[in-house]
Amino acid sequence: MASLHERSATAVRTPLSQRRALLALGGGNAVEWYDWMVYGLLASSIGPQFFPSTDGLSSTMSALAVFAVGFAARPLGAIVFGTLADRLGRRLVMLLSIGSMVLTTTVIAVLPTHAAIGVWAGVILLACRILQGLSTGIEAPLNSAYIVEMAPEGRTARFGSIISIYVQVGIVAASLVCFLTSEAVGPEVMGDWGWRIPFVIGALGGLFFLWLRRSLPETLHTAAEAADPDTTGKPRKTGEVWAEVAHHKLALLTIIFVVAAAQAINYTWTTGLPNLARSAYAEDPSTVFAVTTLSGVVVGALYPLVGRLADRKRISRTFIVTRLAVVPLVFVVLAYQGKGMTTFTLVMLVGAPVLAFTMGLYNTVSATLMPTSCRVTGVGLGYAVGVAGFGGTAPYVLLWLQDAGAGWAFPVYVAVLCLLSVLLYMLAFRRGSVRAGS
Repeated sequence: MASLHERSATAVRTPLSQRRALLALGGGNAVEWYDWMVYGLLASSIGPQFFPSTDGLSSTMSALAVFAVGFAARPLGAIVFGTLADRLGRRLVMLLSIGSMVLTTTVIAVLPTHAAIGVWAGVILLACRILQGLSTGIEAPLNSAYIVEMAPEGRTARFGSIISIYVQVGIVAASLVCFLTSEAVGPEVMGDWGWRIPFVIGALGGLFFLWLRRSLPETLHTAAEAADPDTTGKPRKTGEVWAEVAHHKLALLTIIFVVAAAQAINYTWTTGLPNLARSAYAEDPSTVFAVTTLSGVVVGALYPLVGRLADRKRISRTFIVTRLAVVPLVFVVLAYQGKGMTTFTLVMLVGAPVLAFTMGLYNTVSATLMPTSCRVTGVGLGYAVGVAGFGGTAPYVLLWLQDAGAGWAFPVYVAVLCLLSVLLYMLAFRRGSVRAGS
């Protein structure tokens, strides 16, 4: 595990303070993921409202394209906010991140449609998703860095799995709220204005955890360690942070592909397959939401096992073995080639363990590849590029290949990403870039 000097001198130490920090940290993370996923799950309802077309699939794909553009803003969020977190501290950036998400989610909840304000509806929606991309671009890497710095020796993966549970709570809550809303108002009203209700709920939850996060302690190194070498107590310059990130090129490249493979799998199961079921195969929306929720519950239930196993067997070994095991399992998506809720349900549930071991480790693995002094910037940039390039585009690529009659190519694409992530991680491990769980 990491030596003590790799952890913050001000890390949370007592069990009570650790629980409070995990609630504020994880709860905020859950809200971020809830708000982000609600849009993806409701793309087939949002599309016709903001991007009207005679073809329902075209409207959905337009909404998913906006979903993907939001991911493209993540690298900028990582660059701007990651540098601030490594220069000035973690807590301030955590507040900025969730505050931005609350604001944009509120705007989407009340935004007039294309019928009311024309093309400006789509423009404002796109702007909101870009701002949310900036927010989520820093949220996950910042949480990962914070966990590695606050976790007691020998419990890094376990604490990371707790945060993953909160993330899963956000994802499951998004599916559950969409399902309950759809059941309560019916498909017609859901497509008209009922889709706004989940966004309102997300905004209210965000306000609560924004307030709660004010009590989080700072985990960046002491002022002397974060300051310039002349020990004047001033934060380091931006250029110094980035020079250090550039020094760890292999670690940065490894983070990109560790994240890319994980998020491609994640968005395939949480967004791509549900939208494929609803748009291409006209499955019942409420049933799709119910199955998606059940799959999410299974994934969340497996996270504690993932954390305990990784701490017991070493994070590095667990990551390599489980990531290689994922490769053949991603081909299960090929089983769903036409309308049929039984097949859809089986594919979603078979994918649950794949998601658990992939999403339960990738954040912690990424954070262990960078030193504390540039951890948020390095992990944030790698995370953002990986998600923007491969994660956010996965649902679109899945639907596009399926529509083109080349659905077989998608699992091959994801399998290659998994293999590249393992190869790069092993190279980084041999060069001493892994700072915890080795």
